[in-house]
Order: sequence, then C-alpha cells, then structure tokens
Amino acid sequence: MNHLDARVLLRLAQAAFWAALAFTFVSAIIPPHSSPKLFPWDKAEHFAAFYVLTVLSVAAFPRLGLLALAVALSAFGAGIELVQALPFVSRDCDILDWIADTFAVVAALAPLALARWRVSFSKPADL
Repeated sequence: MNHLDARVLLRLAQAAFWAALAFTFVSAIIPPHSSPKLFPWDKAEHFAAFYVLTVLSVAAFPRLGLLALAVALSAFGAGIELVQALPFVSRDCDILDWIADTFAVVAALAPLALARWRVSFSKPADL
C-alpha cells in the first residue's frame, strides 16, 4: 500500500470515528422514545456503541496509546451520563451505563494489549 492510500484510509477511519461519536452522543441525549433501539437491554446498547467506538478509535488514531484511548472513551461515557443528568435533557443518569461503556472499551482493547504484551516477551532479551 502506498503512502497516499494509507492516508486516505486513515482519513476515512477518522471520519467514521467522529461520525460514530456524534451519533452516539446524539442518540444518548435525544428523548428515549426517539433514540434507535438495537437491543432490548440498554446496557447491551451501551456496550455495542462503545465497543464500536473503541475499534474505530484504534483505526483512526494509531499513534495514540491504548491507555489514552481507554481513558478518553471512558471519560466520554461519563460525560454522556453527566449531560443526561441535566434536567432539560429528560434522560436518566445511570452509573451502570458508564460501567457498561467502560467494560466495552476494555473488552475491545484487551486483545490488542495482550497481543502487544505477547510480542514484547517473544523478542530475545538483550545480553
């Protein structure tokens, strides 16, 4: 793949990430009857949304560390809950939603972290 192709793919990944982030935020603050329903349990919806956001963030920001991505996405989930606590938003703030968001982030990043850990131990030690 040449440099131009890689840059185009990176920009597409970033556009997909920002679109998904905006969709997630808007879905979280519009009235509940107007938000899309993918699953009957809202914690599953939180998990799915943040799992997808995490996968997209890894593709969109390859130079950011996994911990930075995890902290940023978890903070985004907490921010959504804080916005939902505002009286004029007409949504419920629920710490369990934030926990589901954060669990999804960890679930998406764990295989990458384990792969990196495995690679670091497969290199011969310097003598």
